[in-house]
Amino acid sequence: MAITNFISTVWSENLYNQLDKQYIAVKNCNRDYEGEIKGKGSSVKICGVGDVNVFEYTKDTDMSTPETLSDSVRTLTIDQAKGFNFQIDDIDRAQSSPKLMDMAMKNAADALANTADTYIYSLYGSAGSTIKNESTTASNIITTIIDARTKLYENNVSDASSIIIEVSPQIAALILKAKIDISSSNSDSLESGLLGSIGGCKIYVSNNIAKTTSDSATTYKCIARTKRAIAFAEQLSEIDAYRPERRFADAVKGLHLYGAKVVYPTEMVLLDLTVSA
Repeated sequence: MAITNFISTVWSENLYNQLDKQYIAVKNCNRDYEGEIKGKGSSVKICGVGDVNVFEYTKDTDMSTPETLSDSVRTLTIDQAKGFNFQIDDIDRAQSSPKLMDMAMKNAADALANTADTYIYSLYGSAGSTIKNESTTASNIITTIIDARTKLYENNVSDASSIIIEVSPQIAALILKAKIDISSSNSDSLESGLLGSIGGCKIYVSNNIAKTTSDSATTYKCIARTKRAIAFAEQLSEIDAYRPERRFADAVKGLHLYGAKVVYPTEMVLLDLTVSA
């Protein structure tokens, strides 16, 4: 792709599409918000409504006036600003496939997606409850997952299909070694990071799960949550193509702005899973 053929809006859309394909943590967030992201420090509003009261109905009796639902507005601050800036030498471009720039942009999307997912998983401390397993093995990992499912049910999450459980590759290996049937449909298998489902809950695998390590063990900060537990907002505010002054090369730079917030902590459970070294 010659620099003269670079159309920023098209490449922004392509990069968005690539990001959506690579996301795991972000994909499982609430991404409905109100507000315009103008730069780092901007804020957007996450809107919701209060609970609906249920009353006893009596035939042939007038109902009371309809209740007014209270609305809730939470502010999400755009506090993350991540950039990329790369160049492809004219000689490299001449000797390589015409799709070299496409490949480079995909690599940029991979890096941005991993960085954003890592940020989401760093919010584990805001979970409403924690389930610990200080000696996680293949023989007890399923019980721990079911305990997390039960905890969310106790917090009025009534639909197992709305529960997402995100684990590290090491914990995923223990799940597979447990030798249970992990069901998945053909459409589910197309989702990035999806391992299958247990008890109706989708299990995702990500290498970006937070962890703490000692000489004798590693503790993985896995998460069970609903899709509305964490809100996420993003914008690719800038994607520019240019010719570096001192190089014969095409270069592209971009800026990814985003923020995330745990807005329903009772719908998020930290699975503190320790595995011996």
